Amino acid sequence: MKVDIFIPCFIDQVYPETGFNMVKILEKLGVEVHYNTNQTCCGQMAFNSGFWDEAKAVGEKFIRDFPNNRYVVGPSASCVGFVRNYYDEMFYNSALHNEYHQLKKNIFEFTDFLVNVLKVEDVGATFEHSVTYHDSCAALREYKLTDQPRRLLKHVRGLNLIEMKDTHECCGFGGTFAVKHEAISTAMAQQKVHNALETGAEFIVSTDSSCLMHQQSYIDQHEFKIGTMHIIDLLAQGY
Repeated sequence: MKVDIFIPCFIDQVYPETGFNMVKILEKLGVEVHYNTNQTCCGQMAFNSGFWDEAKAVGEKFIRDFPNNRYVVGPSASCVGFVRNYYDEMFYNSALHNEYHQLKKNIFEFTDFLVNVLKVEDVGATFEHSVTYHDSCAALREYKLTDQPRRLLKHVRGLNLIEMKDTHECCGFGGTFAVKHEAISTAMAQQKVHNALETGAEFIVSTDSSCLMHQQSYIDQHEFKIGTMHIIDLLAQGY
């Protein structure tokens, strides 16, 4: 199988190792990976801030960056969910209407792609630590991700998955929400991190690096004994 990979802004600029690990896992599973180095942002940040014209211009480039009729895999439920849900509105009855619908059919978040397209739940990973899983708002409500991440985690050798209470509640990042509503955002991060701490887990794991960055900043500020890790980085452990 041949796939194109989509590397979101957060991964490119802050967590590039997650992108490399995604390639590592896909190639281990026999997938031929293609990366268009001209790709940029999907436009989500501009769209969510009300700059719809600018978001559409970025979105037009994004669609053209993936012209091949093959799967597009990305390490962010937030970004992939945005493309699936909001490009419909931006490109309805436009010159790129058909191209977008092809992309919508082909684009997948990484864990969903592994479980539901490749039909793989055990990637051969080993991680001898206890973890708790954070359901990002985008994964749950935008992408409609269900149990795919947990199914992958349960096959990791040595891993102990401990569920936190209120796992469906937001961590408070929300993109520019964290800047515009700092006090509320911080309080939400506090609640999420303390729920994770109550489990005794060593790591908070999620599909979205932006959520993890937000929670890690609160953890660092208070010097808590817990870390954060993208699920792709965890699945790349042990081989």
